[in-house]
Amino acid sequence: MELAIVGLGRMGGNMARRLVERGHRVVGYSRTKATVDEHVPFGIVPAYTPEEVIGALTPPRVVWFMYPAGEPTESAIFQFAPLLQAGDIVVNGANSFYKDSIRYAERLAVRGIRFADVGVSGGVWGLENGYGLMAGGDPEAIAWIEPILRDLAPTPDKGWVHAGPVGAGHYAKMIHNGIEYAIMQAYAEGFELLRRKSEFQMDIAAVAEAWRHGTVIRSWLLDLIAGFLKEDSELTEVAPYVADSGEGRWTAHEAIDLGSPAPLITLALHERFRSQDAQGFQYRFLAQLRKAFGGHAVKKVEPGESRD
Repeated sequence: MELAIVGLGRMGGNMARRLVERGHRVVGYSRTKATVDEHVPFGIVPAYTPEEVIGALTPPRVVWFMYPAGEPTESAIFQFAPLLQAGDIVVNGANSFYKDSIRYAERLAVRGIRFADVGVSGGVWGLENGYGLMAGGDPEAIAWIEPILRDLAPTPDKGWVHAGPVGAGHYAKMIHNGIEYAIMQAYAEGFELLRRKSEFQMDIAAVAEAWRHGTVIRSWLLDLIAGFLKEDSELTEVAPYVADSGEGRWTAHEAIDLGSPAPLITLALHERFRSQDAQGFQYRFLAQLRKAFGGHAVKKVEPGESRD
């Protein structure tokens, strides 16, 4: 079938390539001409304006958006909306907050435009291995885009799900990412404990490789861990800063709203916040407070030494 992918970044561009490889006609559009041109050799049909995108598709059109969540996605969807007609389908594949997707669907429904929200997992490996897909929308809309979902997934019958009505796809992806935060934090803490047991002089890369086979904690994430530890077990070129995309925050807020305990996910999110505090004020505060009540020595910053 045919569709347009709006946003040809790392995810959107690879998704477009995977679909072309599987026989779909993909019209590609991005905010810069150079990005579109980069993908022409892979078989996409180039379009350089929203009008060209719409003109290159036969109704009912499928326009799949892969911009960053929030304002970039909302602006793009409603830049295209006046050009679409009743029966066309907008797919939001960004990591959007599920309530935003519900709101987008309501606005588009006034024009008779159908909507699906699809949470996409797989990162840069999705082109080769396929993507995990969580779709929200009415059954008719999902049935129409099912050939796309089946070819983006690792296999046609595995790795994708119609999670429920509009909003359910991004809700499932939000919880997926919250779980991901907690799993990553557990691995990080465990490998730090291995590394700190200096008297054992443990080869943590070798341990990671062994754990990949037969253990109950083997996973794709552990495969990746073993790979990068083999290259540099001290991670000397990596700054101790871990960004958060927003999905972990949304998951923690949802846990509060539902009164559903999620301490591991929430703590993993807070550990990311901790890594982002370059000034370390909380720790300097605690050190000074220990001195105030107990006379404990405070380590001073040496001249020329940065706190960052």
